[in-house]
Parts: sequence; C-alpha cells; structure tokens
Amino acid sequence: MDGSMSIGIIGGAGWLGRAFAEAIVDAKIVAAGRLTLSFRSGQPTFLPNATWTRDNQELVDRSDVIIVSVRPQDWPAIDITASGKLAMSVMAGITLDQLAGRLKTDRVIRTLPNAAAEVRNSYTPWIGSQSVTADDRNVVRRILEACGAADEVKSEADIDYLTGLTGSGPAFPALLAAAMMDDAVSRGLSPDIARRSVSAVLIGTGKLLAARADCPKDIVQTFLDYRGTTAAAIEAMRAAGFESAVADGLAAALQKSVTMGQAT
Repeated sequence: MDGSMSIGIIGGAGWLGRAFAEAIVDAKIVAAGRLTLSFRSGQPTFLPNATWTRDNQELVDRSDVIIVSVRPQDWPAIDITASGKLAMSVMAGITLDQLAGRLKTDRVIRTLPNAAAEVRNSYTPWIGSQSVTADDRNVVRRILEACGAADEVKSEADIDYLTGLTGSGPAFPALLAAAMMDDAVSRGLSPDIARRSVSAVLIGTGKLLAARADCPKDIVQTFLDYRGTTAAAIEAMRAAGFESAVADGLAAALQKSVTMGQAT
C-alpha cells in the first residue's frame, strides 16, 4: 500500500483498537511510525513506534484514514473535524448519517467486526456512504481483511441485523461452551478436561464448516439420519426450544442495535 498513507485509531488503547492497530502493522498496510493512536489514561506499552496522544483532533490532523473505535455510549463525547478524510466506525448502531454529521466528512464507512479480530478471524460486514471512492473501498478491504473476512453489504439494515449474528457471534459459541462445560463438571469431569474437550469440539467444528461445502443443516441432518447419540441430543435440544431461543436472541440483538443508534 501507499507508504505515504497514515492511519489514526480513536480508542487505540482499547481492546478492539489494539486488535486493529496490530493487524494493520502486521499486514504491512502502514508501518507503526505512520500510525497514531489515542488513549484516555495510562499510555499503553504496545506499538512503541506509533504516535500516542490524548488529543483526538491531533490524531485526525496527522491521519489520512480515521478509525473510530469507542463504545457507542462514548460516541457523543467525540468532537473532531475530519473534513475530506476517510473515516471508519466500528461502533454498533451508529448510522452513516450520524457519522458524517459528527465527524464532518462525507467519506464515511460503517463496519461491525467481532471479538475474533484479536486472532485475525473476525467476520466484518461494512457499508460506505455515496461519497466513498473506489480507492477508499480498497483501503477499507485491506484493513478489515487484516483482521479476518469482510463483506460489503447492500444496506444499513444488513449491518443492524449482522450486529447480532456476527458482531456478537463469538459470544454464542462461548455460551454453548459454558453450558457444555458446566454439565461436564457437574457429572464429575475435571474443569481442565471439560475445557479442553469442549474447546476441541468447537474449534474442530469451525474447521469442518470452513472445509466443507455442505450447509450446516445438511451436516445436522446427517447426524439425525444416523439415529445415534447425537440425534438423541439434537432432538432433546430442539424440543427444549433451542432454535427459537437463538431466533429470539438475534431479534433482541437487532432491536438493541437500532435503539443504540437512536439514543445517541
């Protein structure tokens, strides 16, 4: 990428800001010396060759691309002018119009990564405003793909829905893992064995889904057709409302995404 480009991350000391910063440097999108990161208290020790600042406007002035990585509830306190610059948000619920109005630039991108950005396995949907250029889109793809997979979607409604499905995504297998581990421990397995066995199941499943062309429903049906222990477990979980609980959870996440934007 153009060695003259510079990137700033507002909230660069936070968990997601750090994940993006380290991924950007590791992918050689820009060198650490062309990265500016803002923090609120206690300057971090990672990426010592980057520029660290408490002044978000200084960060904007030093940067060609600005990534806003703060909690949605902290968004109203952001007071910067990024006129003519490319600005990306990783905040749930904040619309393109809201971004353009507060950041004072019409080149805005709305993205929603997830926790797996830390291990470069996020799935990130994104959408840009009408003023975003083809070159801007290339920059966005490079940054987001440094953290995993990314897709440009057709509407902000898609982002709102995917906020729950993929933005919250790692929490859902973790919730299943916690329930499975608790059950294993309650039946006498040691916590260490319970953790390793459940983690192996989830990691193996992810790799299996990535490697096979089958729809997940087809894989489930294969187990049901075998009529063994897995079929018995699936049928019991469905009878207890597993699929409706998932649908209810995604609906709640969608509603929360919409209301978070309205509240700011």
